[in-house]
Amino acid sequence: MVKIALAGNPNCGKTMLFNALTGSNQYVGNWAGVTVEAKEGRLKGESDVVIADLPGIYSLSPYTPEEIVSRNYLVNEEPDAILNIIDGTNLERNLYLTTQLCEIGIPVIMAINMIDIVRKNGDVINSEEISEHFGCVCFEISALKGTGVKKCAKKAVELARNNKGVPPVHHSFDDRVESAIHFISALLPDGTDMLHKRYYATKIFERDRLVVEDFGNFNDVESLIKDVEKYYDDDSESIIADQRYKYITSCIDECRTKSGKTPVSEKIDSIVTNKYLSLPIFALIMFGVYYLSVSTLGGSLAELIEAHIFGENGIPFIAESFLNKVACAPWLTSLIVDGIIAGVGAVLTFVPQIIVLFIFLSFLEDCGYMSRIAFIMDKLFRKFGLSGKSFIPILVGTGCGVPGIMSSRTIENVNERRMTIITTTFIPCGAKLPVIALIASALFGKAWWVAPSAYFIGIASIICSGILLKKTKLFSGEVSPFVMELPSYHMPTLKSVARATWDRTWSYIKKAGTIILLASCGVWFLSTFGFYGGKFGMVQHMDHSVLAYIGNFIRDIFIPLGFGTWQASVATLLGLAAKEEIVGVFGVLYDNIGEGFTALSGYSFLIFNLLCAPCVAAMSAIRREMNSVKWTAFAISYQCIFAYCTSLAVYQIALFITGGGMTMGTIAALIIITIFIFMLFRKPYKAKASK
Repeated sequence: MVKIALAGNPNCGKTMLFNALTGSNQYVGNWAGVTVEAKEGRLKGESDVVIADLPGIYSLSPYTPEEIVSRNYLVNEEPDAILNIIDGTNLERNLYLTTQLCEIGIPVIMAINMIDIVRKNGDVINSEEISEHFGCVCFEISALKGTGVKKCAKKAVELARNNKGVPPVHHSFDDRVESAIHFISALLPDGTDMLHKRYYATKIFERDRLVVEDFGNFNDVESLIKDVEKYYDDDSESIIADQRYKYITSCIDECRTKSGKTPVSEKIDSIVTNKYLSLPIFALIMFGVYYLSVSTLGGSLAELIEAHIFGENGIPFIAESFLNKVACAPWLTSLIVDGIIAGVGAVLTFVPQIIVLFIFLSFLEDCGYMSRIAFIMDKLFRKFGLSGKSFIPILVGTGCGVPGIMSSRTIENVNERRMTIITTTFIPCGAKLPVIALIASALFGKAWWVAPSAYFIGIASIICSGILLKKTKLFSGEVSPFVMELPSYHMPTLKSVARATWDRTWSYIKKAGTIILLASCGVWFLSTFGFYGGKFGMVQHMDHSVLAYIGNFIRDIFIPLGFGTWQASVATLLGLAAKEEIVGVFGVLYDNIGEGFTALSGYSFLIFNLLCAPCVAAMSAIRREMNSVKWTAFAISYQCIFAYCTSLAVYQIALFITGGGMTMGTIAALIIITIFIFMLFRKPYKAKASK
């Protein structure tokens, strides 16, 4: 079995190339940190060739979990070849990793990606010159358009099969540094892999903590390193980095010709990342996305499906007529029509809105705009205890909360990572969109502001939570720095947008055919059977059903929030299995949702279910990423309490303003708001200095 590792800087196009080579559908986002663990797949047409997509790294000196994953794979798994993907628009930064990969001792193939953008900018890269400097075969490719991909892969397989154990040519440092590295290399144990000796010696010279822990301290090595540091008047790691960059600069001067023109990306960024215009532009774009997805284009398509497929004369009518004609048992007819078709149909009705939303989001992600939002939000989030890295999981979470939570692995600071995990699911994911659409359509006549407001309530909740949590002892501390390279803008291909949209939509449809189907059957059974007249059986009215008994048991909790009916309580409870099931429950229990809600109570219901604990799958992801039962319980408890307080405050204050009068609920809302304001403006926790 031949193993080829894809290695490169974050956002250089590894995952897109991985998908092209293996036929996989791994998630691709035009920002750093999308890949957080090694993924493997078979090369198309080569059953004995495994391609590994590694998380993006800037160097082999790891500081973050995903960097450790990549380095451990390259050093410990020993792939037969490394396919080094390089962003052609940023050669200097990307070639720094290349100089280190060449030292590992594994054959390296260089693939200069985004060559289409390089040529569009008027720049010229001489790949043959780069090959001579680095001693590696170098290809010019475009993973987005498929240019040069097959040729590059073929050469990688050939090199992996025929040149095992033949290391690439590595560059040399200054004589004094080279002498120190050779001295350290000679001290390494005899069992050390000869291919890796230079790599280990260089890392020991840099005082790399992980390598030093593996080999221990050698006599005279520290004094030797200090002598070199004294000579250069710098620390050992900086000495190595400086000499690498000097070498890279000399290579690039010979291998690249710049056009001198201002790239289109810089011209666009002068507007969309402008200090004053960036946030209004972002707000306007996201407003437009949700308005078109829910209230206009997507909403109109959903109405057509509801009217012609799941309406009175559609599938329910046809199914009921057929079942009656074949003399099907009344309970089975009810299960199929009132349970399965009504529940699953209510969820599938919103597929057009899901598709439209994901088309827009996929386009924004792939073109490069969303990475700018992480950069823009860093300035805002930093004031509230989070960094721009915390916004990346939020971006991913708009599709599904599970990968959003997993993306928090890219955050080095433990406190920030925990805060991000806790708050990521506040953003409306694809599963919550049907709930938003249902409330907007049934109670607000598809009002233009309902869907966008749900998104910005999520953003506001994340910011407010960041302020509240950062001021506590549990989450106090400095905000970690955020460095991000902004990718060049490019027009997404129809294939990439279609693939991303289909993957997300198919996940939604699969839920409708599995979890939602089973849940709808369960809801039908529990709402159709119950104890009445001292006997258990089918009941004439749902108020006597088992489901009504369960709902009535918990409904008092939600009375202060305005939706204290057993139906709404059951929908909220089952929403923990899958948020789409809220719509499925309504499809089974309500003929008209307006019978159980006012506009105000419906909006309160929407807020609570947007912010409370996510679905079971997302809660499981929280448990995995927190790696602690205590922290998982804290996260879920915080989400539920925050959702409850927010919903209560909005409902009770709005009720008071609209003439509901002063009640105990109003007083409770005012107390919550007072505590919230106090927490926002109180001084942050500071640890006492030790004596």
